[in-house]
Amino acid sequence: MDSALPSELATPRPRPRPLAQSNWLFAVAYLIFAMVVIGGITRLTGSGLSITEWRPITGAIPPLSEADWARAFELYQATPEYKQVNGPAGMDLAAFQRIYFWEWLHRLMGRIIGLAFALPLAWFALKRAIPAGYAWKLAGLLLLGAAQGALGWYMVMSGLADRTDVSHLRLSAHLLLAFAIMGALIWVALDLRRLAVTGTDRPARLTPLSAAVLAILFVQILYGAWVAGLGAGQVANSWPLMNGRLVPDGIDWSLGAAHTLTHDPFLVHFIHRWWAWVVVVALVIFVRKVRRLDPPTGRRASIAIHSAFGTQILLGIATVLTGVALWLAVLHQAVGAVLVVATVWGAHVLGSRP
Repeated sequence: MDSALPSELATPRPRPRPLAQSNWLFAVAYLIFAMVVIGGITRLTGSGLSITEWRPITGAIPPLSEADWARAFELYQATPEYKQVNGPAGMDLAAFQRIYFWEWLHRLMGRIIGLAFALPLAWFALKRAIPAGYAWKLAGLLLLGAAQGALGWYMVMSGLADRTDVSHLRLSAHLLLAFAIMGALIWVALDLRRLAVTGTDRPARLTPLSAAVLAILFVQILYGAWVAGLGAGQVANSWPLMNGRLVPDGIDWSLGAAHTLTHDPFLVHFIHRWWAWVVVVALVIFVRKVRRLDPPTGRRASIAIHSAFGTQILLGIATVLTGVALWLAVLHQAVGAVLVVATVWGAHVLGSRP
């Protein structure tokens, strides 16, 4: 008797699991949202430069002994931030440990997210459970995650030599890439969910209107990151006027328009607070079309988008009026992430039409 198995039985057939992968990608997106919130706390508490080394593996373990803490504090004491800001203010080891915690937690979340993405991806790949056409998308998301880790360290490096803080340009790149990865995860997860429900793979396309709205939102987030990185939120604590004027005094054009648009705290703050209304108009137009083309799903996306940008406007005003209260500023960044997700959802709805 021939004991050889037929080839179709010897080789397991691929069994795509789009619903499981959709749920997995949504979970990773939630983790990135948490990391954005922790990153906001890290920035607002001035904790980002407390860890002066990049050790992807061993750095997951914080200092455990007095000698370890003394070494970490000694490394920090060599930075310009300590010499010029925190040292003269009388920072002791206990105060250093408080800022160290937030930076360590931020980096730990990065490691957790990396494992939460890479390990299931490897398992799905080994089980041949990734639907056709999605392997390259998932691999691309993995590479973006690795790039985000490298960009985070590149950002920190900018504040360890000649500055007392990180470059606001690198900070904005780090935040925007986090939002981009989160949006891409949501987009692919929605495509996979649609495949699981309909049995047909019809990935959503990015329509011209969606691209325009996301570009307008990109500008707002970019200037928001610059406001944070430059400390521009503190140049005026009144609204709608800035220090009694619509266009504030103090804008310095002496180094050229390009430098002023990207580095002047008064102008950066001014643009961020008024470009928000451009975003609102764009989103209202966008949402009307989303609801018209797909009433059931579009209505839910519309509610999410309206709720997010309404809350975001109120939080932005409150943040200014309170002189950038930490809890309000963190909420402002968190709701900004929610607005990105809601807008991506609306763009996916719009791009899913036949």
